[in-house]
Amino acid sequence: MPRAGNPLLTSLFALRGNGRACVYTEPMWGLSMMLVLPYASVFMLALGIKDQQIGLLATIAMLSQVVFGLLSGVITDKLGRRLTTAVFDVIAWAIPCLIWAVAQNFWYFLVASIINGAWQVTQNSWDCLLVEDVDRAEITKVYSLIKVAAEFSALFAPIAALLVSQFGLVPAVRVLYLNAFVIMTAKIIILYRWSTETATGELRRAQTRGVSIWRSLAGYRGVLGLILRSKGTLFSLVIAAIVGAVALVNGTFWQVVISQHLLVPDPLLPFFPMVRSLLSVLFFFTLIPRMTHARHLRRPTLWGFLAYLAGQVLLVVIPAPQGVAGLTTYALLGVCLLLDAFGAGILFMLAESLVALHVDQHERSRVMAIQRTCVMLVTAPFGWISGWLSGMDRTWPFILTSALLLLGIFVTYRLWVTTHTEPVPVA
Repeated sequence: MPRAGNPLLTSLFALRGNGRACVYTEPMWGLSMMLVLPYASVFMLALGIKDQQIGLLATIAMLSQVVFGLLSGVITDKLGRRLTTAVFDVIAWAIPCLIWAVAQNFWYFLVASIINGAWQVTQNSWDCLLVEDVDRAEITKVYSLIKVAAEFSALFAPIAALLVSQFGLVPAVRVLYLNAFVIMTAKIIILYRWSTETATGELRRAQTRGVSIWRSLAGYRGVLGLILRSKGTLFSLVIAAIVGAVALVNGTFWQVVISQHLLVPDPLLPFFPMVRSLLSVLFFFTLIPRMTHARHLRRPTLWGFLAYLAGQVLLVVIPAPQGVAGLTTYALLGVCLLLDAFGAGILFMLAESLVALHVDQHERSRVMAIQRTCVMLVTAPFGWISGWLSGMDRTWPFILTSALLLLGIFVTYRLWVTTHTEPVPVA
C-alpha cells in the first residue's frame, strides 16, 4: 500500500474510471514512440535530409496541427471524447508510423508530418476524457501521473540502443517504427475498451447532434470572446506557448547537437532521454509534489523556468571535443539532464494544469481547441528558425530557447494570474 505521506502514489491507486484508463495505458506510449523519438532527427540526417529541411518539417507539422487543432473542439463535441480519441489516434500515429518505417527521402517525412498533425484532435479529446470526471483538486496530480507514466518508458531505452548497435541506425529505426505501430494500435484498443464517455461529452454530443461542422465553427466567435475576457486563460495561453516552443526546439535538435556537435556515438543516444526520464520520475515522487501541493503555483513555475534555462545555457557552453566525447562532456551533459528533468517536467505539468484550471468548464473542448491553435501558430515558426540556426551552428537553437525561457520568467513574475483554486491575496 502507498504511504499516506506521498500524495502522488495515493492519487495513483485512488484513480477510477476514465482517469485510471488514461493514466494506466500511458506507459504504452513509451514502449512505442518514446523508443524511436531519440533517433528521429538523426534518422533523417542519415537519409540525407539537411538541418534546414528538418526544421522546415517541424514547422509544416506544426501548421498541420494548427488546422487539426482548430477542428478538434468541433470534432470532439460531435463524436464524443472516447470515439474521437480512438479514431484520430489511428490517423495520427498508426498510419504515420508505417510511413516513417519505409521512408526514403524528404517527401515521405513531409506526408507523415502532415498526417501526424491530426494528433491535435486526439490531444483535445484525450485531455477532456482524462479530466472532465476528475475532481478539480486532483488535476495537478493527474497530470503529474501522466508525465510519470510516460517517463517510465525510458527503462526500455536499452532495447533501442541494442538494435542500433547490432543492425545499424537506419534498419534499427525502421524496426522501431514498426514496433510503434503495433504498440500504439494496442493502446488505442485498450483505452477505448476501458473508458466511457464523460458526462460533459454526452451533453455536448446531444447539443451538437444535427448541427453542421461549419455552424459549430461559427460558434467559435463566442468562445473566442470567453478567452479574451479571461485574463487567466490568456496568461495560461502565453505560458503554454513558451513551453511549447522550447519543447519543439529541444525535441527536434537536442539529439542532433549531442550527436553532431558533441560527438556522442549513435548507440548511446537513447540513454540520454532515459536518464532524463528517470530523473524526472524521481522529481515527481519527491520534490515536485512538495512544491505544487499548495494552491499557489507561481513560485514552482518560476523555479521550473530557472532550472530549464540553466540546462539550456549549459548545453550551449559545453566545449566540443576534439574526438569522441570524453568524460568531461558526459559529466556536463549529466548536469544538463538533471536541470532539464526538473525544469521541463514541472513546466509540462504546470502549463497543462494552468490551462485546465482557467478554462471555462462548459466550453472546455472548444476553448482548448482555440488555445491550442493559438499556441501552435505562435510556436510553428520556431521549427524553421531553429533549423536555420542549426545549419549555421548546432548550438544556436538553444540560445533561442534560453531567450524564450527568460521571457517565461518575466511573464510569470510580472503578469501572474491566480487560478480558481488560489485565494485572492489581500492588499
